[in-house]
Amino acid sequence: MFLEFKIEDLEKEKEKVFEKLESNKKRIEELLQIEDKTFMNFVRPYQFIHEELNWIFKPLIHLNYVKNNPEIQKVFTEILPVITEYFTNLGQNEELYKSFKEIYEKEKGNLTAAQRKVLEDLILEFELSGVALPTDKKERLKTINIELSQLQNQFSQNVLDATNAYELIIEDFEDVKELPETDLNSAKIEKDGKIVYRFTLQLPSYIAYMTYGSNRKLREELYRAYSTRAPENEELLEKILKLRHEKATLLGFKNYAELSLKQKMAPSVEKVLQFLEDLAMKSKPQGEKEVQELKEFAKSLGFDEELQAYDVAYYSEKLKKSKFDFDEKAYKPYFEKNSVVEGLFNFIYKLFGVEFRKVDVPVWDETVDVYDLYRNDEVFARIYLDLEARQDKKGGAWMDDWQTGCLDENNCRVYPTAFVVANFPPSTKDQPSLLRHYDVVTLFHEMGHAIHHLFSEVTESFVSGTSGVEWDAVEFPSQFLENFAYERKVLKTFAKHYKTGEIIPDDMIDKLIASKNFQSAMAMLRQLEFGLFDLKIHTNAYTKEQVQEILDQVREQVSLIKPPSYNKFQQAFTHIFSGGYAAGYYSYKWAEVLSADAFFIFIDNDIYDEEIASKFLNTVLKQGGSKPAMEIFKEFTGREPDIDAILRLAGIEVVV
Repeated sequence: MFLEFKIEDLEKEKEKVFEKLESNKKRIEELLQIEDKTFMNFVRPYQFIHEELNWIFKPLIHLNYVKNNPEIQKVFTEILPVITEYFTNLGQNEELYKSFKEIYEKEKGNLTAAQRKVLEDLILEFELSGVALPTDKKERLKTINIELSQLQNQFSQNVLDATNAYELIIEDFEDVKELPETDLNSAKIEKDGKIVYRFTLQLPSYIAYMTYGSNRKLREELYRAYSTRAPENEELLEKILKLRHEKATLLGFKNYAELSLKQKMAPSVEKVLQFLEDLAMKSKPQGEKEVQELKEFAKSLGFDEELQAYDVAYYSEKLKKSKFDFDEKAYKPYFEKNSVVEGLFNFIYKLFGVEFRKVDVPVWDETVDVYDLYRNDEVFARIYLDLEARQDKKGGAWMDDWQTGCLDENNCRVYPTAFVVANFPPSTKDQPSLLRHYDVVTLFHEMGHAIHHLFSEVTESFVSGTSGVEWDAVEFPSQFLENFAYERKVLKTFAKHYKTGEIIPDDMIDKLIASKNFQSAMAMLRQLEFGLFDLKIHTNAYTKEQVQEILDQVREQVSLIKPPSYNKFQQAFTHIFSGGYAAGYYSYKWAEVLSADAFFIFIDNDIYDEEIASKFLNTVLKQGGSKPAMEIFKEFTGREPDIDAILRLAGIEVVV
């Protein structure tokens, strides 16, 4: 069964959440009265009542991100402390904890791998929720969790509000003359009877001017606005770090980084730091050469200033065009959004035999498309695509699950559903949504998350799809799929001119592939900067001043072009202060080792090798979080991961 996305009255939806929480509490009391508790009569129903809660609550979370307004903000803010308290109380319920442990000890020899994993995860979660703490510390932990949920929500809201509040109006065409026609059309507005150009901090608009805006002062103005968004968040991040540290110490950990890693693949904070610093050391020599090349190129164009962060995208685009005869502007007409989506679906069909069929169901915005997934002519999943930028939508791109594939209490199959959200250039009455190749890569990435969730055949909801997957492995399928956005065989199936229908010429593909690893070491070091900063600030209850000092130290260690002193990117680092990546941003690189290794198994053979694709489907995708990620990876490859695959993928040559 599929649920329909119908939300007509937010207050009624809020009351449904509260009613479901109360009904869950009663059902849990009933379950605890069972004398002979088993997995099937106790754990399966416990999972399913929380799956049902997701069906009601997830659409409200989703609306808060994609149709944000004061009404949904109010409702979401009212629900958040109540639902946080509910889950905190659950995690501290000693009777539940004892029941799960007893069932595990009694039945573990007869349970499936997925069922054992459910119980092992639950037992660990209870221990990390403070089930063994004395009453006063349990109460303090509950207060901390509620405060954190509210602070993190406010952090995200502040970033969204600041992003939407800013605009840069440019009147002189000379200042926008280098922009692609598609970006000019998106920026063009009429004001006081004349044509002007409006740029915002929404990513499609911001990136367009930073890449092609010829007026350096205006680039800096836009950059300054972007990198100083939400200054009030500096106070919030200090409070968040303090509470996270207190939570970790209450639970017996030295710091929040240790607590975070307890449920991840990585063995220790020290090992992660070593991993990141080793990658930085291997990448820096090539990165320094890339920066020097960029500086010399800018100088050859008559640029005599010191290269700043707000110059990098502008001169890099020109260097890329000069070096590879690669012009990003020339590619956008070949990447019309609907054509790219259709091509991606065809690629997935050729790899895994899954067909996407469009359906007409209720949605939250007219630009949203919905598809049902079929295998052997039988429907088994649904996906919602919300890909165009809007003012009421949170920035960035992501996949979120709604329904999880599983069996209910009556052993009936529940079909999975996912949302894929992006902020691609919006379509207009005169022009469809035309993507940069970077956007194409982003769509492939998020679809990798989606198929990980949707293709799962696990019966238990807590470890089905992306549920139960270690956070530093959850990017594996997404990064794996994004790599194919550069493959000739794949591009030829969907990259066609939106006006003429002409398939993208081979020489354009050659240039795209040749430019794939352009400034890859610079990009690698940028991600390592984020990962190191995130991990280090979670090793203590640092003040906002100390956070800045740590950021400065990390930049001194790995950054190649130091940002201006006014840059406060941490104020808008939603991944770690309001998303799920706290002390886990390193996960992107950790998982990229797995994804690069798996990708080369396909590339070094044949992309459409039926045996390899089938093995990937049956191990990585269908098993979800039912086993440890490393165990699943070894089932696919038959060996340990090849750490050097990440460097090979980025084209980084290690200097011995």
